[in-house]
Amino acid sequence: MAELNYHHLRYFWAVAHDGNLTRTAERLNLSQSALSTQIKSLEARLGHKLFERRGRQLLLTEAGRISLEHADTIFGAGEELLSTLKGAGASQQVLRVGALSTLSRNFQLQFLRPLLGRPDVEIILRSGGAAELYPALEALNLDVVLTTTPPSRDAATKYLAHKLDSQNVVLVGSHARVGTGCDIRDLLAEHPVILPTFESSIRPGFDALMEQWNIRPLIAAEADDMAMIRLLVRQDVGLAVIPPIVVEQEIRDGRLQVAGDLTLREDFYAVTLERRFPNPLITELLGRS
Repeated sequence: MAELNYHHLRYFWAVAHDGNLTRTAERLNLSQSALSTQIKSLEARLGHKLFERRGRQLLLTEAGRISLEHADTIFGAGEELLSTLKGAGASQQVLRVGALSTLSRNFQLQFLRPLLGRPDVEIILRSGGAAELYPALEALNLDVVLTTTPPSRDAATKYLAHKLDSQNVVLVGSHARVGTGCDIRDLLAEHPVILPTFESSIRPGFDALMEQWNIRPLIAAEADDMAMIRLLVRQDVGLAVIPPIVVEQEIRDGRLQVAGDLTLREDFYAVTLERRFPNPLITELLGRS
């Protein structure tokens, strides 16, 4: 290992994650030829080609995939070392939270509430899709990912899925639509509905329920953002299929009314990575859950 040049390995690591030599060279302020030379030096040391070109695509070879797994471990451990020691000597602690863009903002707020307003805590929030959040978690650029669908765990990636809550999915709408004592099936047959998109864990169960009840609902809108569904139902675009936490304030204020329970549930998880030195703020939050 003394003969392995870690600068070469880091350049390879950067290109492998970017998937583009030009973009990586620009980001690192290097020429493409210089970056290519560094990777060729690493390939010569390892005795294997790490990339192959297919048209404009730069794809990892089998040796490249193996090398990337080890590089992730090596540089991830380095980031963990720096963040741990930096946190140990700092007066302010930092918590980096990733949340699926489809996740209820109210749920995120509820999870983070014990830390909000603390002068010794800075919270960095990032939203996106699973494809970008989980690699950031593995690279230790995030401390936790909030989601409704936990990832599968295997020997290569040690995810820990902590179940935080589970809520019934309900039908919600304005008082004018919901009325009093209306059967939930009649409401679904007569009124337009606002639904989560197919990426949501709610949608497959709802579609199966409609098939079982022999109802073809009129879809007024589909949204991958619970905040948008909240706005649409407040505008009385239709009846919304959501967990009540999304519109808890509107229900409390009487602006919206729960029409009924759809016999569906949505689970909420905090996903972390097995770490020797976990962020103590995450340990604190999970201890309260």
